[in-house]
Amino acid sequence: MIFQASVLDFETTPNQDRLPPFNNFEPSDSSIFNPGIYRECKNRNLFEMKNFIEKPVTLFLVLVMPLVVLYFTIRTGLHKDEVKPLEYATRATIPAKVDHAQFAILQQEFVNPRDVTAACLSCHNQRDDELMVSSHWTWEREADIPGRGKVTIGKKNLHNNFCTAAEGNNGSCMRCHIGYGWADKSFDFNDPNNIDCLVCHDKTDTYKKIKGGAGWPATAENATKEFPVPDYNFVAQNVGFPDRDNCGVCHFYGGGGNNVKHGDLEEALFSTTRNIDVHMGTDGPNMACVDCHKTERHNIKGRAYSVSSENTNRVSCENCHGDAPHNDIVLDRHNHKLACQTCHIPVYAKVNGTVMYWDWSKAGRRDDNGNPITEYDADHNYSYLSIKGKFVYDNMVKPDYKWFNGTADHFLNEDTISSEPVQINTLFGSYSDPDAKIWPVKIHRGKQPYDPVLKHLLSVKLYAKGKGEDAFWEDLDWDSAIRAGMEYNEREWSGEYDFISTEVYWPLNHMVSPKEETLTCTDCHTRSEKGRLASLRDFYLPGRDYARAADYSGIGIILLSLVGIIGHAAMRIIAFIRNK
Repeated sequence: MIFQASVLDFETTPNQDRLPPFNNFEPSDSSIFNPGIYRECKNRNLFEMKNFIEKPVTLFLVLVMPLVVLYFTIRTGLHKDEVKPLEYATRATIPAKVDHAQFAILQQEFVNPRDVTAACLSCHNQRDDELMVSSHWTWEREADIPGRGKVTIGKKNLHNNFCTAAEGNNGSCMRCHIGYGWADKSFDFNDPNNIDCLVCHDKTDTYKKIKGGAGWPATAENATKEFPVPDYNFVAQNVGFPDRDNCGVCHFYGGGGNNVKHGDLEEALFSTTRNIDVHMGTDGPNMACVDCHKTERHNIKGRAYSVSSENTNRVSCENCHGDAPHNDIVLDRHNHKLACQTCHIPVYAKVNGTVMYWDWSKAGRRDDNGNPITEYDADHNYSYLSIKGKFVYDNMVKPDYKWFNGTADHFLNEDTISSEPVQINTLFGSYSDPDAKIWPVKIHRGKQPYDPVLKHLLSVKLYAKGKGEDAFWEDLDWDSAIRAGMEYNEREWSGEYDFISTEVYWPLNHMVSPKEETLTCTDCHTRSEKGRLASLRDFYLPGRDYARAADYSGIGIILLSLVGIIGHAAMRIIAFIRNK
């Protein structure tokens, strides 16, 4: 039907609802066509089309879209793909390719271990050149320390708050050097026959360096039941890749006893289970140290930040596991700011205790008869030794946590004490540092001698073979021991001494727990003061941090939004009913 409009029709139309649909409107006489009513009809049709489009769009944005977002958020959070198993071959599974017992040069009767080294190098030529530039040989390296520049540092010249320092206590500390006879400054680092090949490559578990021998094995003159003279032929004919027995004999006993230093390296790891360490467990992969600390030309990967400073030559979990090991989007995103160890090493010192505090100021006591004193705690760890002072051990320890970017500073001989406790080492890193991650650490605290006049940490002579040589462990005399230690290290001393609190940080890497025992979300994302990351306050942590004003403002905005939505819906319903 064609509707014909006139001026009269337009003028007498009481309201817009009586207008015909625009798609049926066609003027029949241009002389009586009213442009106003034409536009009105057209606008109304466009209005209806707009409403027709707006309603589903509004429905999609208000209802469907939030549900879609909510669905994918929940799905992402709950979805966990299976972790892909690793395929690897450990050193222990690689069969020996050479039977050293067949070599004629190893059939000779060895009396001196230096002769064994010469025999080794006759075939393994130039291996001595590789080894003699390694930090296991030099006990020092050049490092670029932030704020200092190039500095030569290492176990050879750095302080610690265990036995204070290695240099000057050579007879004892250098037992763990991979050489023979570093008893004093006359040791020749350029003589390849001073290299001890057997300490790292012995597979008989019979080769030992004697205590107090500066790296020498026992001889016929000083052999004991605990330290017999090695059968050099037997050992030399049974060598291979280093295993935990080779590495652990030094690294498990550093600081003068089992698990004294690291907290996550101790004799229990010689033969252990997955519950103690998932990598080294004999009921698991049974990995050797060199499976992670891979070695190329005698350069062993890995850093101990008690003596290292640079973010180089490090071992990382990602070397094997990649940067998305969980196959879980939410968990894998944590890798950006969390070291794997943070969640996977919830406790350390799982079997035997580790020293948490060492107070040298208490050393020197004698009993009523003038003899040194030895006391034990409930777990039969030393709690007091006259020659070393007071100890506090602990086991199943929860780590402390620090931002760490792989670089560190150290308190050097020439440094002046400006605050207490003295930081023996400082781990660099912060939330704003793109290379830093939260890392679990053992903090070892102690008290050790310092010069209250010159404000330096003091070098102390601890070891000698007998009394009367100014060694504290023999004479229990601080004055003479400090004087001898400072003179050996060619350092200035005011003649005064006191004791000052110190701290050293040990990043944790071992005693990795099974996945069932790792930290859960609420161990960190909690407002409890016992939360694992409660001490790190330089960043916002969901579930822990909040601002009351921001919280109340957010709640208010949500409530006002709900009121607005309900009010708007009510008005639309009322308008719809009235128009109907």
